[in-house]
Amino acid sequence: MTALLMRPPTMPIHPDTMLMRRNTLLMRPLTMPMRLVRHFPEASFNLASKQALEQSLTPEKIQGEIAHFQRRPFYEFPYGVAWLLQLAAELHEWNHPQGKEWQIVLEPLEKLIAGNLQRWIDALKIPNRTGMHNQTAFALGLMLDWARITKNTDFTELVENKARQFYLNDRNYSLQFEPLGYDFLSPGLAEADLMRRVLPTTAFTDWLTDFLPQIPIENSANWLEPAKVDNPQDYTQSHFWGLNLSRAWMLEGIISGLANSDRRIKTLRSTAVHHRHNGLTDVVIEHYAASHWLGTFAVYLITNRGLQGQII
Repeated sequence: MTALLMRPPTMPIHPDTMLMRRNTLLMRPLTMPMRLVRHFPEASFNLASKQALEQSLTPEKIQGEIAHFQRRPFYEFPYGVAWLLQLAAELHEWNHPQGKEWQIVLEPLEKLIAGNLQRWIDALKIPNRTGMHNQTAFALGLMLDWARITKNTDFTELVENKARQFYLNDRNYSLQFEPLGYDFLSPGLAEADLMRRVLPTTAFTDWLTDFLPQIPIENSANWLEPAKVDNPQDYTQSHFWGLNLSRAWMLEGIISGLANSDRRIKTLRSTAVHHRHNGLTDVVIEHYAASHWLGTFAVYLITNRGLQGQII
């Protein structure tokens, strides 16, 4: 964790979020420095983080993004725009004059994206169940967190209803088939992490029993092993580092949706710790295949973003 936080947060983290074009904003990279500024105000990297944000969150650049999304309303849906809403959520939560200034600057783009997303979600007929950018469950989870933070009840209801439509009747999912390819998200755990946001504790407990019946009730960290990377310079294999990090926060999210007495928690927690350790050990690698995006995943994990009762 210390090595990660000492790295300059100004480098691009993921060009997939918003492609490098004129007036572009790399929204996922901006989410990481924004979160670091809020959580570590006295850290040595705080000034560099603020400078990166100041250079990007300008009216001119936001207008460039608005023009682009007016021409291509569903660009980078759902993954890229879900991270954009996470950036907006950070600003809504941050009770600081600078944060409020940036929130006002970002607000027109936030509203445009939210409107486009409502149309996109409403028209969505089947979920994408892969482990990469187009996955539906992970994006819906980020969007739902934003909607609740901003008290957007219509959007909240839309996402909750769509989650129930897609996933409520799922049964007997096998994590042993994952990763499905070069995944950086677990389709099964992302679905469970979404449903714990949607269902009350008792209903989620029953749903999880039906969906993942193989979770051991004894403390078994070997139930789900972290993915291994053989070639750190292979871009696609680097996804497995992200998979370990995202599995860790999804497992922690699942735990937060269960009663404290649930006998599966020991296994889930041991597995989460195992994945957290493996993911954070490798996150400081310097090769571009991993370094341009893993920092965002690591910060999301270590600051408990998305968890009930999170620090804000």
